[in-house]
Amino acid sequence: MEFRAPTVAAQENAETISYLTKNLKDPGAGRRQVEQLVEELGNAVAYYPEWHPLLTAPQRRGVEYVSTLSDLKTYADMDHTREFVRGFVTCPYSPAAADRLVEKVNDVPGLYARRLDQPLYADNAYPVVVVALNVELEADGTIRSRDAIAWFVQQSAADAQRAEVAETWWNIRSSILGAPHGSRSSLFVNQHAGAHMRKILEAMNNSGMFGPIKESSLAMLSPKKLKTIGDTLIRTAVKTWDRESETFEFEMRGETCKASLRDTLDDGTEYSVRVEIGKYDLFVSGFYEPKGEKISFTDPQGKRELAEKFL
Repeated sequence: MEFRAPTVAAQENAETISYLTKNLKDPGAGRRQVEQLVEELGNAVAYYPEWHPLLTAPQRRGVEYVSTLSDLKTYADMDHTREFVRGFVTCPYSPAAADRLVEKVNDVPGLYARRLDQPLYADNAYPVVVVALNVELEADGTIRSRDAIAWFVQQSAADAQRAEVAETWWNIRSSILGAPHGSRSSLFVNQHAGAHMRKILEAMNNSGMFGPIKESSLAMLSPKKLKTIGDTLIRTAVKTWDRESETFEFEMRGETCKASLRDTLDDGTEYSVRVEIGKYDLFVSGFYEPKGEKISFTDPQGKRELAEKFL
């Protein structure tokens, strides 16, 4: 489904307003406060891309990888937090905790924190707003493209020092685009920036700077194709099963497939099924019910070229 930023933003903003105001004695005042925060900080979001200044600016103190605000000691006093494109609001119950958070954040170059007078989340909470001062928004509400791309490249280059494999766009687009997101854009990044980020990532991967390319996500394939691949592999495994072995191999389309079937409930009504080719080159797992020969499974994962053999 196409990513429709205005619709998604409206949904995120509405959910955030509800979360931060539903417990208040005066939810109307809380709603007006959250609406002001949306004006200042941009749309509400689910989580940040890994290159966002709110994640990269604080000292990491030996932490190699940071994916959420809670990974950082600077934000240790957070409680009941909601995130926006430029910053976040958090609502600790202790005024001392709120003051500590403000002090720690204001020691970080590029970040600014302040207390709010209007309670949010609960009447006995002490809200703190944290803003990434260097984040400027485009007219569409996303981060200015030149900044987003530059921060992404800087973070990627830093990651190369400890990388063992190169992750494809489809494997890690959530950490590059933030959430919610579509195939190449999000509430943080418009399609222009997202398309350039993908091209840059592919160029860096092809250079070998991260190591060998690892494919795992098959999200580039349609749901119909994923269903066909998974159904083909699992039904073939069940068809070739001798009804006794828990693990066995079968040949299909020039590939050796390793299968395992286990009686999930020990009564013959349901079997868990897993089919794997190579070492995670392609795999799918699911369930088989002999009655009605019903099969269900999660989306297969692995290498696209190999997966498409089973369409």
